[in-house]
Amino acid sequence: MMNKLFLLICFFLSSVVVAVSGQDISLPAPVTTGGMPLKDALSKRQSVRAYSGKELNMQTLSDLLWAAYGFNRADKRVVPSSQNRQEIDLYVVLKEGIYLYDAKTNQLRLRVKGDYRKDTGTQDFVADAPLNVLYIANMDKASNRDAACTDCGYISQNIYLFCASEGLASVVRGSVGKEKMHQLLQLTEKQEVLLAQTVGFAK
Repeated sequence: MMNKLFLLICFFLSSVVVAVSGQDISLPAPVTTGGMPLKDALSKRQSVRAYSGKELNMQTLSDLLWAAYGFNRADKRVVPSSQNRQEIDLYVVLKEGIYLYDAKTNQLRLRVKGDYRKDTGTQDFVADAPLNVLYIANMDKASNRDAACTDCGYISQNIYLFCASEGLASVVRGSVGKEKMHQLLQLTEKQEVLLAQTVGFAK
């Protein structure tokens, strides 16, 4: 009984905060049901530009990423994609590093270790929020650039609605440190940083 209780406590503590040690992160299975009714979430959707330092827990992060760009069928995502090219990659910028979201395995793949939140944009608040999401399009896969930008918009709106439903704050940003991120992530000439989106708790 004591061993089971100890394991349960350890599991709980590991899921409370997104605490990583510079390695890939296996996210808990996303919760794909429930939440606020759609019209209520639409009524609450807004852009916020002041964030507290409070961290997101792993379950919330997993749920958010699934709502943004996860799979709801075997090979199709929760958002539409022009000609099903699925050319957008989500890079998750946390205090511990920058990760590529792998929706198939529900993991974050470490790309760069270290805190680069302040480099994701020109606004001061990007360094305060626990999460900044980079939308990076692979133009080799995209049917065209306009389609990639449109697909990016679907994802960002899903994040907005998830945040409205869960009491989180968010703002999508065109002011992105594109050159810095391109070099840091060693992107190819065919990869383009389109937008960023900040997520956290309102100050």
